[in-house]
Amino acid sequence: MAKAAPARKPAAKPAKNGSRSSSRLVPLHDRIVIRPVVQEEVLASGIVIPDTAKEKPQQGTVIAVGPGRLDEQGKRIAMDVQVGDRVLYAKYTGQEVKIDQEELIVLSEKDILAKVE
Repeated sequence: MAKAAPARKPAAKPAKNGSRSSSRLVPLHDRIVIRPVVQEEVLASGIVIPDTAKEKPQQGTVIAVGPGRLDEQGKRIAMDVQVGDRVLYAKYTGQEVKIDQEELIVLSEKDILAKVE
């Protein structure tokens, strides 16, 4: 008797903009989910920076993007950022969430200051 093939895990669903997201968060309207860039804990001189002395990161990678906001006529305004973009965002903005032991930030598109290329 032949063994049955193991069940496959379903692929991630593509986001509305056609890209895949590893996040389980699905942002609404003009919201964006960002994975902050981890700051180095040891300086080049060998000094270790404790958690209490670290500044909040201001750069991150976009992992999920909402469909965009609606204007007064009900038309959807496209987002300026896409999944995979590295962005610079305002220092104390957005909502920090923890999903699967990973720190993420959900913020509005207006809180994005620039794309990092």
